[in-house]
Amino acid sequence: MSLIVFPAIDLKGGQVVRLAEGDMDRATIYGDNPAAQALLFAEAGAQHLHCVDLDGAFAGRAVNAEAVETIVKAFPGHVQLGGGIRDRAAIERWFDLGVSRVVIGTAALENPDLVKTAAKDFPGGIVVAVDARDGMVATKGWADVSTVSIVDMARRFEDAGVAALLFTDVGRDGLLKGCNIEATVDLARSTAIPVIASGGVAGISDIHMLAVHAKDGIEGVITGRALYDGRLDLATALAVAAG
Repeated sequence: MSLIVFPAIDLKGGQVVRLAEGDMDRATIYGDNPAAQALLFAEAGAQHLHCVDLDGAFAGRAVNAEAVETIVKAFPGHVQLGGGIRDRAAIERWFDLGVSRVVIGTAALENPDLVKTAAKDFPGGIVVAVDARDGMVATKGWADVSTVSIVDMARRFEDAGVAALLFTDVGRDGLLKGCNIEATVDLARSTAIPVIASGGVAGISDIHMLAVHAKDGIEGVITGRALYDGRLDLATALAVAAG
């Protein structure tokens, strides 16, 4: 089985950035033209893109909508978007604008019926973000930590028809510590929903290890800082992921 590689474009104030451990005060700016960055990823062979409206995740509504729209227009493949998508109107608006998948995190914990209804109405379009600190679900841009475990959260949506679970180990995100392979594989094995790995990808070894576990239910991997810092070559990662 092959693995989908999702290059990440995180947006803050219209710029392409990466955060360390989800901390908005620890942002590294990588560019001010998100659409151009999306095209660079496409030229390297990417067919999928993962975008996050970081300001939106904290505000609870779209803040970088204009930047997202330019990315969707520029990128010839599939765009997956998260950050501040917390009601039906937001979900519908993004699908209307051409986003392929929307990622719902905070609202999935606080309003699971919203996710379940949307998953039925938009087959293959809803991804549930399971962001974790020490095995517990983190919400509101990772600012709050709940009392719900990641496995319990996953099981709430087992029969809802969601396309995938996006699992991020917040403590590793943007730090190049290496992906939490063990926790990702454990989650994938505990649910029938495909899992996308995120957080901490440091280099090609992470892609190799996740590709080995594609058969366990790992659908893809999101990588950001490793690409921007030149530690991971996207074309090489895509080749490894394709098997």
